[in-house]
Amino acid sequence: MPHDHGHAHIDPESGDKRVSVAIWANALLTVAQIVGGILSGSLALIADALHNFSDMASLVIAFAARKIARRPADERMTFGYGRIEIVAALINYTTLILVGFYLIYEGVMRMIEPTEVAGWTVVILGCVALAVDTLTAWLTYSMQKGSVNIRALFLHNLSDALASVAVIFGGTLIILYDLRWVDPAITIGIALYILYLAFTEIGGPIRTLMLGSPPDLECGDVIDALRGADGVADVHHVHLWQMQEHEVALDCHIVLTPKGWNDIETVKAEIKAMLADRFNIGHSTLELEHEDRAHEDAALYGHGTAGGAGKDGHEDVYPA
Repeated sequence: MPHDHGHAHIDPESGDKRVSVAIWANALLTVAQIVGGILSGSLALIADALHNFSDMASLVIAFAARKIARRPADERMTFGYGRIEIVAALINYTTLILVGFYLIYEGVMRMIEPTEVAGWTVVILGCVALAVDTLTAWLTYSMQKGSVNIRALFLHNLSDALASVAVIFGGTLIILYDLRWVDPAITIGIALYILYLAFTEIGGPIRTLMLGSPPDLECGDVIDALRGADGVADVHHVHLWQMQEHEVALDCHIVLTPKGWNDIETVKAEIKAMLADRFNIGHSTLELEHEDRAHEDAALYGHGTAGGAGKDGHEDVYPA
């Protein structure tokens, strides 16, 4: 059963301003960390800078996606533009994966050939980064329940804060004990955590773009409810997918009993109301068939036959 997403009711313009502040804060931090990393020789600081840069890029993409997603449906995009935020999330996670692997490579190379690191520069910029990461997390906290992009950004900034703590810790060890191997070790640790986050979260956008069924909704429960409705004999050719992050759609063929066929409009209205009330499916397209004239051997999912192929070896496709 779908759950209440608990959307944060924040004015779109106010939300845009929050994201804008977060973008500028992360941009300034990224520049400062890269310069500081180069001057101090700290790869861990540069690693944290690249992580912050990826988050800044994510914020920029999310900001643009928020603007585009509010456009109404038109003749080119009949479903609307809301799915652009899912595309943005996929781009962001893919970028994180590339950054993570690059940092591991650089960390291993630096472990083989350690270089001198200016510990105080690392500690000072690490403290600044921690402050900015905390600010960004605070700005996006109240928005993160209503958007897959903003939620990902919120989680990333929390991870940035942890990475900044690790950088500060590493810089302190360098100051006190001149442990140069700590810097690339922390870099590899940050990279592994980035990869963990990216690989954990990238499945959601991929599933949505592949027209997968919602992860919090059991398709079997929907089918059982349809089959149990008054006047329904069976169901086939089911398609259940997410049009956008919070909009679920269903189209399917419903076989009606003779009694249901005689009261077709009432049965159809009751089914649509049930789908909306029990499963939060607000967009449903129902192809109704009489029990005596229903497709034979039709597959439960998709548009093919139960065997998956017709007599010519190709999947049978029926007109919707």
